Amino acid sequence: MTLSGLIQDAARGVFPAADGGWRRVAPWRPGLEAIVAFTGHAALAIADDVTDARLARLGVNGYGGAHDPRVVAELAGPGGWIDSLDLIMVRPGMGGPPQLVPPRLVQRPDLAGHPRVGFSRAVRDDPRIWGYPDTDCTSLVVISTGIAGLTEIGFELDERLRGRGAGTALVDDALTVIPADRLVVAAVAPGNAASVRVLARTGFRPIGSVQLFRRAG
Repeated sequence: MTLSGLIQDAARGVFPAADGGWRRVAPWRPGLEAIVAFTGHAALAIADDVTDARLARLGVNGYGGAHDPRVVAELAGPGGWIDSLDLIMVRPGMGGPPQLVPPRLVQRPDLAGHPRVGFSRAVRDDPRIWGYPDTDCTSLVVISTGIAGLTEIGFELDERLRGRGAGTALVDDALTVIPADRLVVAAVAPGNAASVRVLARTGFRPIGSVQLFRRAG
């Protein structure tokens, strides 16, 4: 099964067997690899030149061994890039026909230089930048083709609006841009408690974890 299939099944409440095992899945973006963990089971989106025997020697398993820092450090190699370990949260979009569910955000190309957009371009495909019509407001949502080729969102609130519940409104508004029949993925660092709370309040549910990495060169 593909990683996309595993995530979509998990979003429906159908998880891999919590048997301590692991499986290989195909990487979804050239040069980008990942370790994904569900409860008691792991999926490694890595290139074929990494043998099963090598992974076994590293202690990869579905009971936390796949996320041992030594595993990703060796796979990335000296000079490789390793992202933070993120929680995967999912929910469907809320968009529909514009006459019934008008989008609450507009495209904001003027925010293309924002660091959040730059990060999205580095690890995702086709990032689209959305925000509010008021160009003085720098709150933005980046909607991309991300983990496993699924729709992924990243967001950042205008710092002047923090602490007022505006983050929840921003994510709710972003969901009106995404069709209701499409699964939405968000990857968030567990320590970013504010963003985790925002996603939970807007109906996102945790299903697993992911760590992206890129080898040197």
